[in-house]
Amino acid sequence: MKIEQIKNYNQKLLAVLGSIVVLMASIGLIMLIFFGVTEMVRTLRYNNEEGGILSDKKIEELQKENKRKQLISFDFPRLVDTINSIYVIPIKHKTLNTAEYIDDGVLGIMDSYGKVKSDSRYSSHYYGSFNNLIVYDLNTGSVHKLFDARVNFGEIRTKSFENSVMILFTVANQDTYKDGVVNLSDLKALYIYSTKEDKLRMISSEGMDIMQYDFLLNSKDLLIQFGVDYNRNGKHEEDVEPSLIKKYDFEDDKLVNIIPDELEDELQKLLEGTKSKLIINH
Repeated sequence: MKIEQIKNYNQKLLAVLGSIVVLMASIGLIMLIFFGVTEMVRTLRYNNEEGGILSDKKIEELQKENKRKQLISFDFPRLVDTINSIYVIPIKHKTLNTAEYIDDGVLGIMDSYGKVKSDSRYSSHYYGSFNNLIVYDLNTGSVHKLFDARVNFGEIRTKSFENSVMILFTVANQDTYKDGVVNLSDLKALYIYSTKEDKLRMISSEGMDIMQYDFLLNSKDLLIQFGVDYNRNGKHEEDVEPSLIKKYDFEDDKLVNIIPDELEDELQKLLEGTKSKLIINH
């Protein structure tokens, strides 16, 4: 009799323990899903708003109600040209949780924190989400912005030469992807600012996105990898859409092909199998 009672007790104890384990596992799974969804929403919000400026369409909707949802935010000044004492001040933006009436808002500085790297004589990179750039000449006291249009860019790169410093950034200025924001998912152009020339250059190609770029050895000329918007949806999808290489001639201020059309056509035919013979040059 006692043995049966012990067995029943053990079975009940195992059942209770099993229920507790299942309950704890369920709670853990629910918490995991909750935090995962929260992080996904936060990431999507950053990518769609903090990571870009609102599209012209959304701006027009807010303006009809005399409202705004984004405020400018000044990053810490950064010395880019030590010889001529030229600083740049990147302009970021902060996205409000809800739109505010413009008359009631505060226009002052909301955030001045910046990730400042040590000065480099040759080249450096500066990352964030920016909508303009102020150039500050310490010697003359002059201050001016580079862009008169609404833009978004995520990286500021500097390159030092003997007589000047180049500032480069890939910039989106239209909501080509039609997702309501102008950000780095849209097709971009490459901009170059020379502290010597005090001039802003734009390098772009219709229906293409800037993927990578770098200076040629001992030259101001650039090699640029363009992503082709093959399906014309306003966004280059690297996994399924092709890319091509061009050279930017700094002196002539123009793009030139470095791969001849004949060679490009020959490579395509080899891939398709329409040119079957493999010729090896000795």
